Amino acid sequence: MQKKKIIVMGFMAGCPIAGVVWQHVHYIVGLQRLGHEVYYIEDSARLPYDPVAYEVNESYRYAAKILDQLAREFGFEGHWAYCARYLKTPECAGMSLERVRELYKEADAILNVCGAQEMNEDLLKSDRMIYVESDPGVEQMKIDNSGGKVPDYLKQHHALFTFGELVGTADFAVPTHGVRWLPTRQPVVTDFWHTDAPPRPDARFTSVANWNTSGRKDVVWRKSTYLWSKSLEFLKFVEAPVRSGEAFELATEIKDEHALHRFQTNNWQFTDPNPISINWHQYCDYLRGSKGEFTVAKDQYVRLHTGWFSDRTACYLACGRPAITQETQFTKLYGNGKGLLAFQTLDDIAEAVRSINLDYAAHCKAAYEIASEVFEATKVLASLLDRAGI
Repeated sequence: MQKKKIIVMGFMAGCPIAGVVWQHVHYIVGLQRLGHEVYYIEDSARLPYDPVAYEVNESYRYAAKILDQLAREFGFEGHWAYCARYLKTPECAGMSLERVRELYKEADAILNVCGAQEMNEDLLKSDRMIYVESDPGVEQMKIDNSGGKVPDYLKQHHALFTFGELVGTADFAVPTHGVRWLPTRQPVVTDFWHTDAPPRPDARFTSVANWNTSGRKDVVWRKSTYLWSKSLEFLKFVEAPVRSGEAFELATEIKDEHALHRFQTNNWQFTDPNPISINWHQYCDYLRGSKGEFTVAKDQYVRLHTGWFSDRTACYLACGRPAITQETQFTKLYGNGKGLLAFQTLDDIAEAVRSINLDYAAHCKAAYEIASEVFEATKVLASLLDRAGI
């Protein structure tokens, strides 16, 4: 593959939560390992979040500090910028704004990871923007609701990719109106996660979740509301630990006392998500120290049959930890055997736990093999660039 100049754009400095950080790092390092010259740029009109101060403000000091630290750790020193476009006169940390503008013109590809990057007059000078959608269903329903009108920000991209690998197929419920959505999946650098050490004997099935997301991306489509938050899906399966015969654990904060009580009386344990969320190494250790993952998927992903799969769950698999996760029809592509088990009912969950407990070592081995075969960053990204014509 010929060496290319590639920019990764996203929001890991503006929202420096560990899961978000790893999602972007996998793109950067995966592209580096393919031999490309890789840059990371955030050029946003959104105010950044400081997780230490627990506030959103105009200071980009913490965002710049995080990017400098990540650049030194993951080998993109001198190849990053945080542009505070929300200021009256935009300011840049890392590379200068002049250099950023040059790179937009020079780059062979600009990956808009999670579709988080807003367009601006400088970016619009590039015709090599690649949209990577992490939340399938939202844009497709909006387009159908508008009678097939495609928004300008999507048209401004050279190619459109989606984690909803069944979008545009007969399985997916929403018409795509001729928009070409190319399937992709979350890249994972598996050697960052792999461990030969077994978890402690008292390790639990765990997951990390942001509980308070209701309403942010809910969409009404054909007289039905499709929810973006996972909290209601967790509540549907609140009895899972009792039915499975062992405790499950969530790293999350549930402030609704009634909901919290329901979980606690069904043998759910909770741990403080904040230390895990602000330290990407601690986040990795938490996944490695788990027996496996139990989690649900967002209502939108499930009911629309998107084929979506979680980047966090892929990291559990790369740790060699089996995962039990809600069916989005991803099993039409991979999984639902040893290492990765899908569920639709409480009985499915209990059977998955029983299967894992019967031969835990085999499930751990299979989990890593799935991560390596299906989600390895170099494989995923080489395919993406090839199909984008880069």
